[in-house]
Amino acid sequence: MIQVLIRTTQNKVISGNSVKELERQDIEWFWVDFNQPNELEITELENTFHFHPLAIEDCISIRQRPKLDYYDGYHFLVTHRLNPETFEKEELNFFVSDHSIVTYHEHPSPEVNDVTRRFLHAANPEEWNSYYVLHQILDKIVDDYFPIVYLLEDEIDKIENQVDRTGMQELLERLFDIRHYLLTLRHTVHPMRDLLYRIINSTKVLKVDVRKEYFSDIHDHLLKLAEMIESNREITNDIRDSYMSLNSHQTNHVMKVLTLVTTIFMPLTFLAGVYGMNFQYMPELTWRYGYFVTVLVMILIGYGMYLWFKKKGWFS
Repeated sequence: MIQVLIRTTQNKVISGNSVKELERQDIEWFWVDFNQPNELEITELENTFHFHPLAIEDCISIRQRPKLDYYDGYHFLVTHRLNPETFEKEELNFFVSDHSIVTYHEHPSPEVNDVTRRFLHAANPEEWNSYYVLHQILDKIVDDYFPIVYLLEDEIDKIENQVDRTGMQELLERLFDIRHYLLTLRHTVHPMRDLLYRIINSTKVLKVDVRKEYFSDIHDHLLKLAEMIESNREITNDIRDSYMSLNSHQTNHVMKVLTLVTTIFMPLTFLAGVYGMNFQYMPELTWRYGYFVTVLVMILIGYGMYLWFKKKGWFS
């Protein structure tokens, strides 16, 4: 689907669904959004706007790294948004010039929808231009990273405090899932941070200099996000190490108890084995009180070893 937004020289905002709207003579600047376009609509990138084939190829192909390319008369940007439900990266591409901006995305973009709505209902449309739209969408993309990070922080707090009182195995599985999501965030935020750094330090993106402080603010947010992600990854490392140490400690404790029990029963098993051989010439077998004495000796040995181990602190 294609949506065309035009600001006329009379500061009126006109909306349409066809690139034929761009044939008007009173256009101050325009915004064309390619939202999940079909094959026919994709051809407009070359037929109508005459974008470079490499830029068009980057639009169509997936898994491009966020970047900024310079072409004659316009700039091409690849950015990444995060789907808050699936934690999947989704590309949002821009073709920006002084008098136009073209956005291209193969997934629904709430950021584009939000900026479109605000542009259509703007009280002062003369304040809007192509670079202002670029800033607003980038700002919205970065702002939407924060709720995802906060959600992961809440999950980390639950695991750390064991609010749910779930088993250790389940907690570790949840912890590794969170680490996977944090890694995805890291692979999204860091390239976006580098992209914003290039934008605010580029001498070729002319109109950005006018709003440089606004793009710098987005870069600051990305720096904060990067620090939060690294901090949370360190916390998950600490929690993982703590759980591993606790699990190792519990295993060692169980093994120690089993070893002590086995040690106590070793002399008792020896006595039972000796008098269970049933040889014909064993004097104790014919003794009237032999059984009771043997059992009493086994009890004394077992209880004596228990007291000795307890005194040594091996049961603590």
